[in-house]
Amino acid sequence: MDEKVTREIFPRDSRKSYGLVELMKKTAPIVKKEPEDTVYVWPNLLMIEIICAILVTVGLMVLIQFEHAPLRSLADPSTTPNPMRAPWYFLGLQELLVYFDPWYAGVVLPGMIIVGLMLFPYLDVNPKGVGYYTYSERKFAVFNYSFGFAIWWITIIIGTYLRGLDWQWYWPWSNHLEHMNPALVTLVPLHLIFVNWFHVSEGVGKLFGDIIFIGYFALGTIIPMIVWKPMYKAMGLWRYLTFSFFFLSMMGVALKIVLRLLFNIKYVLVTPWINI
Repeated sequence: MDEKVTREIFPRDSRKSYGLVELMKKTAPIVKKEPEDTVYVWPNLLMIEIICAILVTVGLMVLIQFEHAPLRSLADPSTTPNPMRAPWYFLGLQELLVYFDPWYAGVVLPGMIIVGLMLFPYLDVNPKGVGYYTYSERKFAVFNYSFGFAIWWITIIIGTYLRGLDWQWYWPWSNHLEHMNPALVTLVPLHLIFVNWFHVSEGVGKLFGDIIFIGYFALGTIIPMIVWKPMYKAMGLWRYLTFSFFFLSMMGVALKIVLRLLFNIKYVLVTPWINI
């Protein structure tokens, strides 16, 4: 930090009994606040957190006196429950198995979530909100996180309340003890729709599906580069491409869920190695 910037952030004042001793190179204060404008973590912050933790614990202790955790009967090795549900915090992954290949839904997508959450702080070049909370200055970042968080909870809610026998879709007013007729729902890959509509060969239909899949990522990457040039220039090429891949993948999960539930499309991309 050069001397001019140092004087702006830490102006000299003879009335103060303290002064700036040293600044390490390649560092900068998170917020432009002088020492008298800051407070200690203890007790100002930690005391509030401790009080909140105590209140939450007391609230849970009171709640369990009136509502106990649901427990089923003892496990029977000769009988498999139908449906077999994972714990609620894994129900989102179990629900994703309906829309994607098992290894993709159970391994690739969770891995992308973990890697993406680790990368985003390094991909973010917007200095707004560092050291303080702001929504108006970070709408896009808040939207991204909130949207992904909402998808996770929506899949958990679907798996908890809208899936019944054989993991079929049951509305809340449906009889969850009555088996649904699987013939009522016919799932078809996207390329077969082109085959039936345009009377083309299956190979050409798969080519159309591949073009749509690649076009989604290509246009989703190129259009923002043109429309929001300042964002692209601020991020740089590799930051932007990395962020665009994770963002489009997240939106693609939501889009695939809609296609599956509303239009009974089983897969968009069909290859010998992966079905999405």
